[in-house]
Amino acid sequence: MILLGVNIDHCATLRQARYRDAGATTGGAVEPDPVTFALLAERAGADGITVHLREDRRHIQERDVWRLRECIGTRLNLEMACTPAMTELALKLKPEFVCLVPENRQEVTTEGGLDVTGNRERVRACVDALKAAGIQVSLFIDPDEPQIELSARLGAPYVELHTGAYAHAFHTARRAAELQRLRLGAVRAHDLGLIVNAGHGINYVNIAEVRTLPHLHELNIGHSIVSRAVFTGVEEAVREMKARIRG
Repeated sequence: MILLGVNIDHCATLRQARYRDAGATTGGAVEPDPVTFALLAERAGADGITVHLREDRRHIQERDVWRLRECIGTRLNLEMACTPAMTELALKLKPEFVCLVPENRQEVTTEGGLDVTGNRERVRACVDALKAAGIQVSLFIDPDEPQIELSARLGAPYVELHTGAYAHAFHTARRAAELQRLRLGAVRAHDLGLIVNAGHGINYVNIAEVRTLPHLHELNIGHSIVSRAVFTGVEEAVREMKARIRG
């Protein structure tokens, strides 16, 4: 059974579009509340809640993260940049999982995987600190062999394969090649003893192929579920995605 982590970042994006200067994350006129979204997602079967606390705080805010830590009943997966400041916050927050991701303040959303090979010592220090605190660590990487092999050597128990290139290529001639690249990456990661997650750009259509990737443990899906929830409500959007993951 492939698990579903629901990323609620873009519920917060909707709130920040109107209330970024409100000085509050909930209460009064401030809406929607991403914590309420998370609780509804859990009620519909989400296996975990994922948030990306970006350094520029463009959507999820620190108060959201602390409220989630107190309120949700599944597990919190904190996506974060590999920096001393974010590591310090994670060590205080103690989420069940941390996924280390790249950040570029000019991007609309995370584009591409973490360059583990180019940032070996920085990633190693972050992984070691989080593991010492009992936090499970995942590295968000492209499905490329050097990145996968070094992730294993650095001691991260999980990798999350970046499915964005496949999602962008879905309606092009490169679709089959990108899917095969993900397949080979999943096999290599599994062979090295890594637990394989995947995420980015997964939606209600391409999930039919993504779910066939070998050795998948969990999928992290956000934007598509938030978008569907606008029309169907949160619980129906999550239930439908769970059903499509099951096939």
